[in-house]
Formats: sequence, structure tokens, C-alpha cells
Amino acid sequence: MLTYRKSTFASHLTTALTIVLALIWLMPLIFSILMSFRPPAEPVNQGNIFIGSEITLENYADAWAVAPWAGHYLNSIIFVLGTLAVQVFTITMAGYAFARMKFFGRDMLLILMLLQLMIPTGVLVVQNFATMRNLNLFDTHWALMMPYWGSAFGVLLMRQTFRGIPLELEEAARIDGANWLQIMRYVVVPLSIPAYVSFAIISISSHWNEYLWPAIVTRAEEVRPLTVGLNRLYQTSEVGALYGQLMAGTLFVIAPLMILFILFQRRFIESFINTGLK
Repeated sequence: MLTYRKSTFASHLTTALTIVLALIWLMPLIFSILMSFRPPAEPVNQGNIFIGSEITLENYADAWAVAPWAGHYLNSIIFVLGTLAVQVFTITMAGYAFARMKFFGRDMLLILMLLQLMIPTGVLVVQNFATMRNLNLFDTHWALMMPYWGSAFGVLLMRQTFRGIPLELEEAARIDGANWLQIMRYVVVPLSIPAYVSFAIISISSHWNEYLWPAIVTRAEEVRPLTVGLNRLYQTSEVGALYGQLMAGTLFVIAPLMILFILFQRRFIESFINTGLK
């Protein structure tokens, strides 16, 4: 009985600590939501420190009028989905080559590819910018996507996933007359769906929030994604940023990812569990 009580107390304590840590992690989001409903012309020392004397949607209306958000949404969608589509192809081909094929220098080439994981993306900005200029792709959607078409993390993830598929399944498909493309389509790829979902989550979230490269390689509003468009809210006042509008604009940017997670959270969690990611 004493052991059971100790186990129950430890379980309750762990749950309480988890809730406290979750609330701490959510504080920036909670602060952003509350500040976005605060009247913009009201001093901070008037009314409640977060929402002021009343709740208003004026910040959302003002923030929406500052930038062409519909166009920015479209640009972000093109950016993340176009990048993901090419990434899925490249990581599938490279991952299968490293997992199943034997060729000279395979292990050394894999090590060199994985070294990219230790290189900060900002280090390659100058070289990528020069490449886009030489290709006459500056200020285009292609310039946004091309530097991210290869993913060392994705190659490693798919290599490990493909190595976990029994080789006997592929051999049985070959005996039945399937060629390499049919094996990939009907055997390898369907068994790797959880890994693809996990990679898609990481790719979409990271590129949706990308700011540095889009800010450098784009100039026209017709090409810029949401994160760069959000920067215009810093220029809405001569005295500096209006934080209520800025918080409202921030919610415009993160809302699609939040809604996506809420709708598919079970699928997200299952995909990470199945691929061994934490």
C-alpha cells in the first residue's frame, strides 16, 4: 500500500509539473492573444495590463489593412508546398540509394552529406544569393524554394526508414515481375508513410516560419511570404511598432500551423512515434 501511495504521489507530481511547464511554454502565445485584443490607443497603465478596459478587434482590422495578407498567404503556401514536393522526391531517391544500393564511396558521401546538418543556414546565404542572381531568378518563387530542395535530415530519415523494411518484400515483388519503379510505388513508399508525414511536418513548419532567406531574395510584395510581410507592421507608426497590431499580425502568421496541428494532432503524434522521433 505504501508503495502504491508513493507511486500515485509521484504520478500526480509529474502531472502537475507537466502542466506548469506547458503553461510556461504557452505564455508567449497567451500574451500575444491578449495583447491583440487591447485597444490600440489606450495606454498600458489604463485598464487591465493585457486587454485594457475593453476587448476590441480593431488591431486585427488595422493589421489586415497594412499588408496584402491574401497574397502573402498564397506565397507562403507556394513556398512550403513547392519545396516539400521536390524534397519528397530527392530524399526518396537519395535515401533509397544509401539504404539499398552499393557503390564506390557510399559511406564517405553519406558522411559528407550529414556534415551539412552542422552548417548553419545563414553561412550559405551569400553563396545562394549569388547563385540566384546568376540564374536570373532573384525575386521569384523559384529563388525562395531552390536552396531547400535537398535535405540532409530527410535523406538520413528515409535511409533509416528504408533499411527497416524487410528486403524479402522487395525480392518477392521482383519475383512477381515488378520493376524498380513499381517496387518503390507499391512496396517501399506505402510502408514509409509515417516517415513522410513526420518529415512533412518538420519541413512545412520550418519553411513557413523562415524569414532570413525570403527577406534577402525578394523585393516585390507579390513574391514575399507571410514572415516578411509581417515586418511591415513595425513601420505603422512614427513612434515605433504598435504592439497590438504586431501581435494580431503574428497570429495571422501562426494561425494556419495551429489549426493544422489541432485538426491532425493524433496523426502528427502517431507519425513521430512510428519513426522514433521525439
